[in-house]
Amino acid sequence: MSDSKSKVRREFRNVEIQQIVRYRNAFPQLVSILHRISGALIFLSLPILISLFMASVASPAHFAELGSGVGGFFLKLILLAVLWGFMHHLCAGIRFLMLDLHYGLEKAKAAKSAQIVLVVSVVLTLIFAIKLFGVL
Repeated sequence: MSDSKSKVRREFRNVEIQQIVRYRNAFPQLVSILHRISGALIFLSLPILISLFMASVASPAHFAELGSGVGGFFLKLILLAVLWGFMHHLCAGIRFLMLDLHYGLEKAKAAKSAQIVLVVSVVLTLIFAIKLFGVL
């Protein structure tokens, strides 16, 4: 038997292309998307990083040659992007582990922890950028 007063279900629709510009993501959603992007960035940069590491340990001459090559601005930007990927993936991974332990599942705490992840990952990246570009 069905009730004549059945619950009205909320209707969900897909976001259309013209609405993407106006669509606002919540911080937890943004952290999740960036976590996937940073993981892909780290994974895709692994062959390059491994080949650079293997070249650096081949001999002292190769190490010095690679060290002088890091002086290039473009290479520093690439390294900085990989560093951001690692820092964000690390911070977001810790957040997701805490969520798996059922800590911070409430909406307000989840939003706050997502904001903390974004701030901490950017601050850590800036610290490494200062060191990498030799500002201090």
